[in-house]
Amino acid sequence: MLIYRGLSRISRISKKTPFGRRWLPSHPLLSGASHSAAAAAADSSVKVLGCREAYSWSLPALHGIRHQIHHQSSSVIEDTDSQEQLDPFSLVADELSILAKRLRSMVVAEVPKLASAAEYFFKMGVEGKRFRPTVLLLMATALNVRVPEPLHDGVEDALATELRTRQQCIAEITEMIHVASLLHDDVLDDADTRRGIGSLNFVMGNKLAVLAGDFLLSRACVALASLKNTEVVTLLATVVEHLVTGETMQMTTSSDQRCSMDYYMQKTYYKTASLISNSCKAIALLAGQTAEVAILAFDYGKNLGLAYQLIDDVLDFTGTSASLGKGSLSDIRHGIITAPILFAMEEFPQLRTVVEQGFEDSSNVDIALEYLGKSRGIQKTRELAVKHANLAAAAIDSLPENNDEDVTKSRRALLDLTHRVITRNK
Repeated sequence: MLIYRGLSRISRISKKTPFGRRWLPSHPLLSGASHSAAAAAADSSVKVLGCREAYSWSLPALHGIRHQIHHQSSSVIEDTDSQEQLDPFSLVADELSILAKRLRSMVVAEVPKLASAAEYFFKMGVEGKRFRPTVLLLMATALNVRVPEPLHDGVEDALATELRTRQQCIAEITEMIHVASLLHDDVLDDADTRRGIGSLNFVMGNKLAVLAGDFLLSRACVALASLKNTEVVTLLATVVEHLVTGETMQMTTSSDQRCSMDYYMQKTYYKTASLISNSCKAIALLAGQTAEVAILAFDYGKNLGLAYQLIDDVLDFTGTSASLGKGSLSDIRHGIITAPILFAMEEFPQLRTVVEQGFEDSSNVDIALEYLGKSRGIQKTRELAVKHANLAAAAIDSLPENNDEDVTKSRRALLDLTHRVITRNK
């Protein structure tokens, strides 16, 4: 598979260079130069295939699917026992701690109630997996390039530190946008749990949850403006537009759109993959990378995000509320049709009648789950996730050769994340 071909190729490279000392923008310092070619190519690839969320078996006929899923995963993912184990999160653990403290200070508000609401998911213990900041910090190291001409050590260190600080800022902005979207989604979905605790709207009410989400977006905008890079500002402003567009697409679907895989996957790009793909591209732009490399960073984030959401689709059926930190079967109970059901509908067209009737009647949920249990919906969703994971790995494998040990480790860690995304169980 591409994931592990890339892993093998990168793992053969090794040369030690002190981290953070010799890696600077290839264009003028902290380049604000236009990368219109990259933007055009990225725009042309926005029509994508993706997916969204998932469920948990409630019928005896469906219990056997757990073994089936494990077998299916084994058949599409090559064995990695021979590879040296590398924990992507440990590589950036120190920076993640710095980011967590900085985020808590960034969301402080003058009004106590708003401050409590804004920091709700930034408190220690409920920060979540911090998946997106991890990806972006690893991408920052993976893409930073050697200074073309020797510089005095003091100048070199200062430039490298400034670049890293700006790239960390992208990770902080991305996490604030992500958490804001969660707060707003929970209000729209009338959710009562998130990350294993009561959702903010459940604890403090819808109005304060909406205002807290708006406050986080405003803080993200202030941080974004401080970068003084119009192309990066445009990228992340577009992400916010995509989040709103995707949520509106989900709320206003026609019967044909609800049953369309293309429509569903486009919506999923907007709701899930746009944030990580455009943030990865922003990291590349700040590093002064070429248009081609910026596109590879975008492609990695896009396909990793789609793979992540496809597995969420599966886990919402096969996981438990305890493992997910939120209710299972939440999408189908809200009338949201995700990839496994769409694939099942291809095998059993009569399932469409049930979908069109809606799921206010719990018996329709049971019928849909029964059809899903008889179908290959779960397997095909996992296979599509693997396809996108391999596309993400191919993007990393296509980056320009580099023999620095820290760059090598970061690229291997990005490859490892593609494997973790498709084998996770929560």
